[in-house]
Amino acid sequence: MKAKLIEEQPPTYVLIFETGDEIVSDLKRFAKEHRLAGSSFKAIGALSDAKVGWFNWETKRYETAADIQEQIEVLSLIGDIALKEGELEIHAHMVVGKRDGTAHGGHLQEAHVRPTLEMILTESPEALHKEHDRESGLALIRL
Repeated sequence: MKAKLIEEQPPTYVLIFETGDEIVSDLKRFAKEHRLAGSSFKAIGALSDAKVGWFNWETKRYETAADIQEQIEVLSLIGDIALKEGELEIHAHMVVGKRDGTAHGGHLQEAHVRPTLEMILTESPEALHKEHDRESGLALIRL
């Protein structure tokens, strides 16, 4: 992955992922290196595979909705980076398109880039903090 700061205020980066890069792990590493505690991002590109999930309200867990093992287009990838108990947490949703024109989407669990993914990441002036929500079982951003 290559990265460049393209705007000072608010700090805005362009991240270019390359073939074989795993989006979540590489983004988390970048966020730690740059101490990004309140960011939003959007991206488009293409992947060799992806796993997306959905939140099961009954079990209070994310489950895999689609495990796609073929070349796909990233139609939309959006998300945020926030702190949960002092650790960075990435929350992203993605919609991908297959060769036949069908789309699959959900909570991004894992995805490998092929040949590129172009992401714009903007840091907010204030850190975002997530706290455990008893009703849902999720860590949610609290203001």
